[in-house]
Amino acid sequence: MVLPRILRPGGRHGVSSRETRDALGLAVAAVSRVAQSDLLDRLGLRRQAEQTVYATTRDGFRVATAAGRTFARAGRRSAGARPVSAASTGLFDLTPTDDEEMLVAVVRELADEVLRPAAPAADAACAAPAEVLAAAEVLGLPGLGVPEALGGIMEERSATAGVLVAEALAHGDMGLAVATLAPGAVATAIALWGTDAQQQTYLPAFTGGDGSGAPAAALAVAEPAVLFDPFRLATTARRDGDGIVLDGVKSAVVRGAEAELFVVAAMLDGTPALFLVESGADGLEVEADPSMGVRAAALSRLHLSGVRVGADALIGDAAGEAYAECVRLSRLAWCALAVGTGQAVLDHVKDYVNQREAFGEPISHRQSVAFMVADMAIEVQAMRLVTWRAASRATRGEDFAREVGLARQLCAEKGMRIGLDGVQLLGGHGFVKEHPVERWYRDLRAVGVMEGAVLF
Repeated sequence: MVLPRILRPGGRHGVSSRETRDALGLAVAAVSRVAQSDLLDRLGLRRQAEQTVYATTRDGFRVATAAGRTFARAGRRSAGARPVSAASTGLFDLTPTDDEEMLVAVVRELADEVLRPAAPAADAACAAPAEVLAAAEVLGLPGLGVPEALGGIMEERSATAGVLVAEALAHGDMGLAVATLAPGAVATAIALWGTDAQQQTYLPAFTGGDGSGAPAAALAVAEPAVLFDPFRLATTARRDGDGIVLDGVKSAVVRGAEAELFVVAAMLDGTPALFLVESGADGLEVEADPSMGVRAAALSRLHLSGVRVGADALIGDAAGEAYAECVRLSRLAWCALAVGTGQAVLDHVKDYVNQREAFGEPISHRQSVAFMVADMAIEVQAMRLVTWRAASRATRGEDFAREVGLARQLCAEKGMRIGLDGVQLLGGHGFVKEHPVERWYRDLRAVGVMEGAVLF
């Protein structure tokens, strides 16, 4: 992995990752300058989050999707590329690399000084402020999973870097973390499984290669069904002449009303597969889908009624292997989000119980309180280790199905318990919006039910 462009010495796009590491001291100095500049302050601290209320919370809507940009389908200029798996050392070592630590340090600064102050207003408005999205784009997050050969910030595939970034962002706010990471999920899917033509058509928009800002984009896997199974989709894809016709409804689509590109999951010949769908396609409509948690992600429903795409819209294989990996990587991302939010709850609760007094002493002196906080700390660390373990195997290109299954089970169960205990420890304060714990509790309940939206 290499540093984002903004962190490369002198800000020159042409500096290679090898030169960056050779000048590690300069890179560290650049990180320091970013942290000390007023950029984050201007984006998050001196301007309030956008107050425009998302229409979903009031009346709801169902309209045609926005007619987004026209993605240039130029002739092939160069061969495509795939993120290269990291080499295995044969050791059980979850220590982040120097590059990953520097990237996470900057992302953590963004989360603490931009996302967290903007979170209450974003949660109420069901929309992410433009300033937050712009700050994430400046750091290169939409290209986190894109190889450097295609304009991204990666030299080799690193699910570990994605997990660390998601955890740091979710420590600020899970809803805004999902909103900022959603475009990168689409870019990562194209980088991992897209054809040369698909990569050259769409990836420049996410990496700045087309000269415009990164588009809003969404990975649409979930459907509005009880006990939803991502491997038994109701959305269908049928072959029709030289194209494919999509029908169905997708739910929990991040920033669906403004998205310009979707990766839609549908059953093709009895097997789940992924398809690229541009927002201007006929028969595509978006409807409000406000949720209990992750409200800042502006979740929507996507209605597909006879949406016709070309045969070349299929991403990956028709046998379901790419789709299965997509589901696993998405679940891994949600585990990382749970770890970050769980850590935020723990940090807030520790300060609260040490400061809150009852009967002349801090309530942390009560064994029942101290034991509950200790249990939360144990559970957060367990969630983190099992998630990092799954990410490390994914980074090396090894089978991680078992590890991600264990991580999801643990993070869904313990994450919800951490949120509940956080509310309980704050007593009446845990029930009101004066404290952020009630929002974190609502967000953590999403981990066990959300599918898609983000992946690494």
